[in-house]
Amino acid sequence: MRTPSSSAMRKNALAAIVLSMLTGPLIAQTTVPSAAVPAATLPMSMAPVTNTVVAAAQAAGPAFSGGDTAWMLVCTVLVMLMTIPGIMLFYSGMMRAKNALSVVAHVFAATAVVTLVWAAVGYSLAFTVGNPWIGDMSRLWSEGLIGAAVKAHPSAPTVPESAFFLFQLAFAIISFALVIGATVERMRLSATIFFAGLWTILVYAPIAHWIWEPSGWLSAMGHMDFAGGTVVHIAAGASGLVAAKVIGPRAGFGTQPMVPHNLLITVLGAGLLWAGWFGFNAGSAFEASSRAVGALLATQVAACVGAFVWGMCEYTQRGKFGVLGMATGAIAGLIAVTPASGYVGVLGASVIGFAAAIGCYLAVTRFKSWTNIDDSLDVFALHWVGGFIGTVLTPVMALKAIAPITSTFMTNLTGALAVSLYAGGMTYVVLMIVKPIAGLRVTAKEEEIGLDLAQHGEMIGHP
Repeated sequence: MRTPSSSAMRKNALAAIVLSMLTGPLIAQTTVPSAAVPAATLPMSMAPVTNTVVAAAQAAGPAFSGGDTAWMLVCTVLVMLMTIPGIMLFYSGMMRAKNALSVVAHVFAATAVVTLVWAAVGYSLAFTVGNPWIGDMSRLWSEGLIGAAVKAHPSAPTVPESAFFLFQLAFAIISFALVIGATVERMRLSATIFFAGLWTILVYAPIAHWIWEPSGWLSAMGHMDFAGGTVVHIAAGASGLVAAKVIGPRAGFGTQPMVPHNLLITVLGAGLLWAGWFGFNAGSAFEASSRAVGALLATQVAACVGAFVWGMCEYTQRGKFGVLGMATGAIAGLIAVTPASGYVGVLGASVIGFAAAIGCYLAVTRFKSWTNIDDSLDVFALHWVGGFIGTVLTPVMALKAIAPITSTFMTNLTGALAVSLYAGGMTYVVLMIVKPIAGLRVTAKEEEIGLDLAQHGEMIGHP
C-alpha cells in the first residue's frame, strides 16, 4: 500500500481548512441563524468574525422587510393620487365653470401646508406615546426618521418608521382635502391655508392619536377602525358640516341651479379615488400579507355594491341610471368599508356597501333641504354618514378568522360620536381663529364673477 508523502498530506490538510472556511458560513445560513449558534461551536478562526457580524447587525437596528417596505411606498403613492389629482378632479368637475380652477388651487395649497405641518409637529402629536389624548414632542421636526438609525413604529414593525410617516402623511392630506368640498365657491384661499394648518394640528392629529396610536384612549377601549372610517371620514364630515354652516350658503343657494360643469372630469376623479382606495385600505395592513389582500377584496366588493344600489335607487326615482349617481354610490361604498376592510369578508363588505348606498343616497337627496346648510359637495352626507355606517357595522360584521374582534357596536358608536363632537367643535374654534386673520369668505362681487378670475386671474378654458 502506497502512503502519501508529507508534502501531499500538508496540501490536503490546507485544502480541507480552506474548504471548511468557505462552506462554513453557507452551512450556518442554511441550518440555523448564526446568532443562535454559540461561538464555542464554530471554528476558532470563525468565532471572532461571526461575533463581529452579529454585533454589527444588532447595532444597525431592526431588520426591515424589503417587500413590506416596497408595498407601503406603493400604497403611499396610491393614497397621494387620491388627492392629487383624484379629489382635485372629482371636485373640479362638480363646480360651476367659473369656479373650477379655484378648488384645484385650494387642494394644491392644502397639500403643501399639511405636508409642512405634518413634518414639523403633526406626526409627533399623532403617533408618539404621549398620553391618552395627545402625543409628545419626540418626533418634532421629524426627529429620528432620517438616517441609518431609523427604527419602526409599533403599529408597523416590519417597515422603517419613515415609511409609516409618509403613509400617514398621505392620510392627513386627503382628510383635509375632503373638508374643502363643503366650502367651495366662496371660501378665500388665504383662509384655506390657515384652516389647513390649524385643523391638522388641533383636529386631525389628536383624533389619529386617540384611535391609531396604541396609547390613545379609544385604542385602549378597543375601537376598531382599520383604515380611517372614524379618523378620516367622520372627522372630515363633521368638520365640513360646521365649516359650511359658519361660512354660510353660496349666493343663489336654493333658488338657482348649481349643476356640475363637466361630469367626465368628475367621473375620472372618481376612478382615481377608487383605484387609490386599494392603497388606502390594503396599505393599512402595513405589510404585504393575506390580510392586505382581503382588505383589497372587501374594498372592491363594497364599491361595486354601492354603485349598483345607488344606481337602482336613482332608477326607481326617475327611471334612469345616472353616471354621477353610480360614481357617487361607489364612493359611498368605499367610505363605509374603510373602517371594516381589514376585518370583514365578502358578505360583510356587501352588507356594508348596501347599507351605505341607501343611507348616503337618502342623506344626499334630503339633507340640504332639511337643514338649509349649503354643504356644497355633500361632504357630511357622504363622508360622515358613510363613515358612521361603516364604523358601527365593523364590529358587527367582523370575522374572528381574520383578526381579533376587540370592539362592540356600542364601543364603536361611542368613538364615532366622540370624534364627531370633537371635530365639529374644534373646527368651529379654528374658523373663529382664522376669521380675523385671513377672512373666511370672498366678496359678493368676487363670488358673482367667479373665483377663477377674481382670485386667480385664470379660466379653465377660453371661448
